This record gives sequence, C-alpha cells and structure tokens, in this order.
Amino acid sequence: MPKMKTHSGAKKRFKITKGGKGSKAMARHAGKTHILQKKSPKKKRQMDNDLLVPKADLPRVKALLGKK
Repeated sequence: MPKMKTHSGAKKRFKITKGGKGSKAMARHAGKTHILQKKSPKKKRQMDNDLLVPKADLPRVKALLGKK
C-alpha cells in the first residue's frame, strides 16, 4: 500500500507543536488579509499571534497532515 500524501492546503496552514501525545496544532487568525482600515490597531496586533486549533478539530488537522 502506498504512503499517505500530506494535504497540500493543510501543510501551508497548520503547524503541529512538538509535544508528543499532547501535541497541539497552530494556525493563523482569519481576517488579517484585507479590509484592515476599519479594524483597530489592537485587533490587528492580536491577530499576528498564532491561534491554537480547537481540541475538537485537532484529529481532522492531524489526519490531513499525516500525523497520528
């Protein structure tokens, strides 16, 4: 049986932390690409930080990235 291929879209959007079994996925905030004039500087700064993927979505993200 051939190896599983990593989902190309997912590998650009998510990073898995190095935590072994307790690893988490990081993603970027939505809403930081356009229509930025109406957003406050504080909001735009907060969106610079990575976002922790919710626990419920973690198995799906890991499957797309070929992790167990």
